[in-house]
Amino acid sequence: MSNFDLIKEKDESYVAHTYGRFPVAIKEGKGALCKDFDGKEYIDFSSGIGVNSLGFCDEGWVSAVTKQLTTLQHISNLYYTEPCTNAAKLLCEKTGMKKVFFSNSGAESNEGAIKCARKYSFEKYGEGRNKVITLVNSFHGRTVTTLAATGQDVFHKYFYPFTEGFVYAEANNIDALKNALDGSVCAVMMELIQGEGGVMPLDKAYVKEVEALCKENDIILIIDEVQTGVGRTGELFCFQNYDITPDIVTTAKGIGGGLPLGCVMFGEKTETVFGPSDHATTFGGNPVATAGAEYILNTMDEKFLGEVKAKGEYMREKILTMPHVEGIDGLGLMMGIRLSDGIKSADVVKKGIEYGALLLTAKAKVRLLPPLNIRYEEIDKGLEALEKALGDM
Repeated sequence: MSNFDLIKEKDESYVAHTYGRFPVAIKEGKGALCKDFDGKEYIDFSSGIGVNSLGFCDEGWVSAVTKQLTTLQHISNLYYTEPCTNAAKLLCEKTGMKKVFFSNSGAESNEGAIKCARKYSFEKYGEGRNKVITLVNSFHGRTVTTLAATGQDVFHKYFYPFTEGFVYAEANNIDALKNALDGSVCAVMMELIQGEGGVMPLDKAYVKEVEALCKENDIILIIDEVQTGVGRTGELFCFQNYDITPDIVTTAKGIGGGLPLGCVMFGEKTETVFGPSDHATTFGGNPVATAGAEYILNTMDEKFLGEVKAKGEYMREKILTMPHVEGIDGLGLMMGIRLSDGIKSADVVKKGIEYGALLLTAKAKVRLLPPLNIRYEEIDKGLEALEKALGDM
């Protein structure tokens, strides 16, 4: 029995079947390249769904987390640690936000944002002002509350009752949002590019109007940057492309670079809302994870982010010449490829594996989230595999 067959057999015997896995077991990786147990190579255009912001085993990141791991791997949040404070300082300095709460995941970050918005409103206006408007086609997580916040019917089954207090407005339709506004709304929560919803960017004019409505009505504006944050769109955070000032920003995935880490960033209006015991998590601000985040944030200077934009444009130009490609949505190195002729994105992903590229789907689109520091020769190798996969459709 091969190594792959042994791994698959153990997985099917002992791991809960919550993932539709592809028939590949990855053994090792470096940069954007990884290998399976048979030695076959793949260019990773997925980054672990946007997690490996610096690819596999980046030497600087590995050194930072290893040094911290051999110094202090964990301590209660009842005590201070240097990596936590350093990472928080960098986030605030680079974004203009004021305070940071560290969590472990995107869903947990979004839970914290919702709690903060509701407490802000409760303290200022009393009971009954607790609804959160999210957008149709949004995705905010898989906890019972963040599933309720997610504006897709496909997720609203099996796990009733969901947390109440969420209403959905059509994206890019300012009248729909205005109609949802009443005295019971405390926050608007949205992704600026709907990732799991199909890599769907919001219109800039719409986003500016939402920001103005929130300010006018003292409603907390929450921007979910779990997938778009930490350099993915060519700015450190996507809201910086939209020239807005959110009250709360959430992120995860790329901030950890491969370790579980998320955060909630609070602006001026929300920085003092949470007090002791209002919100907490055992592993939040873990020194090993935040040491890695500190390294990642220091890496993403103006030159680095400019290269993300340039690589994104380079990939777009080449992909647009490929068969069955109608267009590309997204920003930077977050791309959703629109396919023609009724071609299914899942079929392209399966073919991509055959030709040595790890791709993603986002509904009907093929989604690309390559490492932000991917080299051009790695890009070319991955695009060659993508073109062959599309050519077989």
